[in-house]
Order: sequence, then C-alpha cells, then structure tokens
Amino acid sequence: MTQDPIRQTTDDARAMARALLAQARHASLGTLDPETGAPLVTRIALQTDADGAPLALLSGLAAHSRAIAADPRVGLMLVAEAAKGDAMTHARLSILGRALPAPADQARRALWLARDPKAKVYLDLPDFRFWRIEPVSGLLNAGFGQAFRLAPADMLKPPAE
Repeated sequence: MTQDPIRQTTDDARAMARALLAQARHASLGTLDPETGAPLVTRIALQTDADGAPLALLSGLAAHSRAIAADPRVGLMLVAEAAKGDAMTHARLSILGRALPAPADQARRALWLARDPKAKVYLDLPDFRFWRIEPVSGLLNAGFGQAFRLAPADMLKPPAE
C-alpha cells in the first residue's frame, strides 16, 4: 500500500508559498495551444498583484497570449531562487489557475515598474497587457518529503484585519 506523500497544509507551507510568489520575477507558464490542444510551456515575466495573486505582463503577439485568450486555464511553475545542491530539493510551487485580463491602472503600473524598472521600455506598447492569474489550486513542494496541496487562500495575502 502506497502512503500519500501530501502533508496537511501548515502555516509554514502557506508562508513559503506566499514568499515564492512575492519573490518571483519569472515563471514557467503552461497553456493549451488553440490549434492543436497540446500543452505549450513558456517562460514569462511574473510579479504579484496587490493581493498576492500572480500577475503577468504579456505581449499579445506571443503564442501564450493567443492561447489564454482562447482558453484561460493555465498552469504556473515557480521555483526558489537559484541555490546550490540538488535542484530537486529546492522549493517549488505549481499553480492551476485562470488568466483574466487586468487593467493597467496607475497603481498596477507603478508597482510593476518599481520591481522591474527596465519594463518601462515595453510596458506601454499597444500589444502588452496585464493578465491576472486567479489561483484555483496549488501544489507546494518544499523539499524532500514536504508536499502540500494549497487552496487559493493559502497562496494569496491574508485579508487585512
């Protein structure tokens, strides 16, 4: 009989997932190619929105933008910053979600540029837009033998009290 490797979600797991999201500047994005239905995985610029939800800045000319416009179901893979040792022991977060267009309001633009000033070169080009990834579920691998299933609330910033 195989034992379930998924542990009960803890506050430490939630904190690690939120930290991985907050520190992310890139991620692997999985979409479904509208022509073939096959998975398409690309590397994208990623940050978080004010509530901690993943936020991508994508060109409408890119294949992944056409894919999410046709089918908003996406997968994200975030990994901890490069560290020494076996990469399979480093923390990583997989998120299943739905990509929704997000307005480029002044607060969102300012937050993005504060974290990535070089984006000023392309942020206002007409083909670029923000896509907010609404998490549906997540899987955190915090290292060997430390796997946790996550609900959206486990990954987003807790509501202000």
